[in-house]
Amino acid sequence: MSTKYNILYNGYLALESGQKGVNDSYDDNFWEILPIERMQISEEIMLPGQSKNQDFERAEEKAIKAVQKHGMNIGGKEKNPQIDEAYLLLGKARYFDQRFIPALEAFNYILYKYPASDKINQARIWREKTNIRLENEELAITNLKRLMYQVELEGQDLADATAMLAQAYINTKSLDSAVWQIDIAAQHTKNNDERGRYRFIQAQLYNRLNKTDSANIAFDRVIELNRKTPRPYRIAAYVGKARNFDFTEGDKQALIELLYELEDDRENRPFLSKIYYQIGEYHLKNGSDSLAVEFYNKSLRTNPTDKILVSKDYENLGDIFFAYTEYKIAGAYYDSTMLNMKMNSKPYRIIKRKRDNLEDVIYYEDVAIANDSILGLVAMSADERTAYFETYTQELKLKAEVEKALEEERERNQGLIQVNTNNSFAAGSSMVKKAGGPAAGGPVEFYFYNPTTVSYGKNEFRKNWGDRELKDNWRWSSINKSKTNEVFNDLIENEVENELFNPEFYLTQIPTDKKAIDSITKERNRAYYQLGLIYKEKFKENGLSKDKFQTLLSFNPDEKLVVPAKYNLYKIYMLEGQNGEAEIAKNDIIANYPESRYATILKNPDSALAKDDSSPESVYENLYTALENHQYQEVINEADRYISIFEGEALVPKFELLKARATGRLYGYEAYSKAMTFVAYNYANTEEGAQAQDIVDNLLPKISSTDFVENPDETNYKVVYYFNAANEKAISEFVTKLKKETDQVNVFDLSVSVDVYNPETTFVIIHGLTSKEGALGYAASLEEKKKDKIRHQHFAISSTNYATLQIHKNMDAYLAVN
Repeated sequence: MSTKYNILYNGYLALESGQKGVNDSYDDNFWEILPIERMQISEEIMLPGQSKNQDFERAEEKAIKAVQKHGMNIGGKEKNPQIDEAYLLLGKARYFDQRFIPALEAFNYILYKYPASDKINQARIWREKTNIRLENEELAITNLKRLMYQVELEGQDLADATAMLAQAYINTKSLDSAVWQIDIAAQHTKNNDERGRYRFIQAQLYNRLNKTDSANIAFDRVIELNRKTPRPYRIAAYVGKARNFDFTEGDKQALIELLYELEDDRENRPFLSKIYYQIGEYHLKNGSDSLAVEFYNKSLRTNPTDKILVSKDYENLGDIFFAYTEYKIAGAYYDSTMLNMKMNSKPYRIIKRKRDNLEDVIYYEDVAIANDSILGLVAMSADERTAYFETYTQELKLKAEVEKALEEERERNQGLIQVNTNNSFAAGSSMVKKAGGPAAGGPVEFYFYNPTTVSYGKNEFRKNWGDRELKDNWRWSSINKSKTNEVFNDLIENEVENELFNPEFYLTQIPTDKKAIDSITKERNRAYYQLGLIYKEKFKENGLSKDKFQTLLSFNPDEKLVVPAKYNLYKIYMLEGQNGEAEIAKNDIIANYPESRYATILKNPDSALAKDDSSPESVYENLYTALENHQYQEVINEADRYISIFEGEALVPKFELLKARATGRLYGYEAYSKAMTFVAYNYANTEEGAQAQDIVDNLLPKISSTDFVENPDETNYKVVYYFNAANEKAISEFVTKLKKETDQVNVFDLSVSVDVYNPETTFVIIHGLTSKEGALGYAASLEEKKKDKIRHQHFAISSTNYATLQIHKNMDAYLAVN
């Protein structure tokens, strides 16, 4: 009796308290199939003797106490009928404490030692629950099936067994088998909370199996439970039915009325984010995009804790604005979407890819808008500019005054907190006396017991005194410094305000230099051309693309943008079936730009199928081959020429990157760094710009050191002969003689190469030597030959130091110490 009504009673009270804590701390993800049991599995590793939850630790202690102090094992048989209950409590406490192996041991002990126990079925069910947690689903399914075949389970035991069998089937993706088991569990459970959860899971399973009608019936059963089941399940059931709504045949008016009714119910306030989202979904599918935007924003303004819901709100808003070609706004929404998604998940990668496609259009739209604005101001007369900025600064002043008035009102309202709260004053205050005693709310409260008045007092103190250290004579501490800083800050603030409200501040910033204006114009024109290409190629928005190209042509840009813009307009006209406009554009290009490759393509369309030598692709391939053949100066010169010729083409960033690599190879680290930075900055929204940025961030810091190192383990050395680069004939003859000698060496695998050092110097190198002394010795042996002596200025160097020498072009520094 003591075991049952004292020790185990208190143990089960602790277990129930722990279970309630576990349930309350678990947040259901209604976007996925709910687990049968509300329990968050922690990845935290616990040391022996540690517990995640004090309630479960107490329950375990009570179970152990019952076994140790009240067990009556006489002649190998337990005489206390409560000990099997104690082992069951022990297993449950360990299970909820997420110590599944010890829990399994406790349940198995019951099966081994107490086969006649009235708790034997519960022990077998809990054992299989533990097996499922240990991911032994197949074993659990086998054992649960055997249990139900051997024993006619009833009531809660049957509900628990079938619920766990359903969970095992869900884990093994056998959803059709899970449906029937969860239905049995819902019918036989005595707990209405469980019944609502099981019915909701059943509906989710039917949805996954594309059985919408059956899912709606299951949702209706959740709704019919009304207050017998937790409200989150009911709201989720309403939302689930709304998602399953058939817009082709269903009663749309009845659906929206139901959703608005859910919104108006005060008890549904904690779930408004989900309700608003579903109303937004309704309006989106019904073609009312503006209403959808309104309700998605309403959902976000409720500050939901469900990150998946937040991400879906933002994603839908992004898709709406994307469809309306408001790409900059869509990009901002996609950014917010990714912030609320699991990094590198499949949905995250899909949104990221969509967002990356918007990068270019957002960048060039910003450039176009900003430069249009500047050039618009440049085109104004002096009087027009002055009038414009006078109006602008007046509007700024009005806004500032309104904001200042609102701020003062907020401060006054905050200050009134102390006045309006009678219990924040001493009992003898005049206000209390006039009222005839304390406020009706209760006795007078000491000032520092009221957190509101304390907070207000702290704010007032900081406003008057600033942050002060807690020490004697605190009022004297840094008083001059504090006042001086305050005056100084006020002066700065006033100065900034004066500038913002002064039209001259803006007028002086308008560019007047012709070179600067031309640069802005050129950048604006390029932005419009790029936007036309992006809208045409990436987004298939022919209307937007046509508008950008036509606007560009109205600016009278350079000829190198005029011809490709007109050609792209010709292609758009053809796509839209505007054959007359297309013919006009075609004749214009052929008549006015007969030498252009676009005219050639239009005269002979079949030539577009073959890649001619003048195409950007062919030119790039030729320059790339020249780079591999060490023709660095030629690559730089030709890249510069073709960058100008092909301006506006998609391959221009590739030419820039190729030029940067040739520059680095010919002129060294500093030139390479500047060239790569230029590509990274000016082509930031291209693949080549990203490559250049990666080099600037990751490669350049690794090769920045100019120091030469001596590594005793180095086994790769070279002999380097250096020549004047202009003396090509002498270099060629020297290489021929050197190869003849190295071919006769069998001990080492020697080879000869020619390498460019800089525009003035060329290296002839012998590779394959294993030490510095050996390299110098071999060079000396070539000089001392009886016939065909090979003599020329040279030095020996390791491969590591040679790389440093080529990167930083510091041969003189190397020769000075070697």
